[in-house]
Amino acid sequence: MKLILKGGGCENKNIQYSTPCTLDHLGRADRNLEGLRKCILHAVWQAQGQGCSPGALGVCIGSDRAHGYELAKQQLLRTLDDVNPNPVLAKLEAEIMQEANQLGVGAMGFGGKVSLIGCKINAANRLPASFFVSVAYDCWAFRRLGVRLDALNGAITKWLYRDPQETVERMSLSEGFPLTGREVVLTPPLSEQTVRALRVGDVVLIRGEMFTGRDNVHAHLMKNPPPVDLRGAVLYHCGPVMLKQEGDWQVKAAGPTTSSREEPYQADIIRRYGVRAVVGKGGMGAKTLGALKDSGAVYLNAIGGAAQYYARTVQKVLGVHLMEFGIPEAMWHLRVHDFMAIVTMDAHGNSLHADVEKTTGEALAALEKV
Repeated sequence: MKLILKGGGCENKNIQYSTPCTLDHLGRADRNLEGLRKCILHAVWQAQGQGCSPGALGVCIGSDRAHGYELAKQQLLRTLDDVNPNPVLAKLEAEIMQEANQLGVGAMGFGGKVSLIGCKINAANRLPASFFVSVAYDCWAFRRLGVRLDALNGAITKWLYRDPQETVERMSLSEGFPLTGREVVLTPPLSEQTVRALRVGDVVLIRGEMFTGRDNVHAHLMKNPPPVDLRGAVLYHCGPVMLKQEGDWQVKAAGPTTSSREEPYQADIIRRYGVRAVVGKGGMGAKTLGALKDSGAVYLNAIGGAAQYYARTVQKVLGVHLMEFGIPEAMWHLRVHDFMAIVTMDAHGNSLHADVEKTTGEALAALEKV
């Protein structure tokens, strides 16, 4: 039995191509190995930091739309050092790894030399009329587990993918990131002056109150007033894992979700309710960037995949609103200490995400010319 827990951000960056097709920066992808290469490189580029790069790809060439995705996801259960038994596919995997890491997407989509940590490809039969390339994107976070069972009595005979116990213990005792003294401390509610002093690249530590709000909360706020005063507030794109113990809520995991899903709502919510800081991962688009500039607000990129770390920054759960949406979608009121994030979209019209998308698109086009 093998289990892989796939985050919503990377799941949303899965992509399927029906060749021949035309791709941004790469032109036409035909039904041949060169066309396959283009599709897979495009899959890395389009994910940017929204799937928590550096990522791993599982790829299926052929099959139909549904089964192709299933086979692609099964490739994610291969270990990173596994060599494809098919020499043609093994060569393609190696080429993709080399070229994808020339694109410059980098960790969290901030730019850098490591955009991909693995690429595993298989092939399946297909109908003559269809030639699909199905790509399953997975984030860097280690979320696999497996067991071998005795068929007669169900006893576990072997654990799969399990780290040595000392590694698990060392990770569980980790206290987070060493501070440099150059971090900017933000204490909500935030003033416009404080936010406009921030620039892309600043590392911030939030100390104080913040609210979670993801898909249902944003849709609700488009038609209804907020249940709390959001003037100067920090709004966190997060669906936390919560546990009630002895009458009190405890945060067990609180990693950021991909912010792009809130792009249809975010600018209006910033303007209507005075939100000063939005926290998430992967960045947001031009509409939100315009609202940040006009209203004096900022986008903070938290670390995707670091849900346990962020849970440890929560000192107390102060309350919960809109619980009718369910635990992940409710608006949680939290008090945090040294919640670390990075300014990637500021109140001056600057966006690291837009810059990296542009430069990586140019790098992708350069690979086509080669």
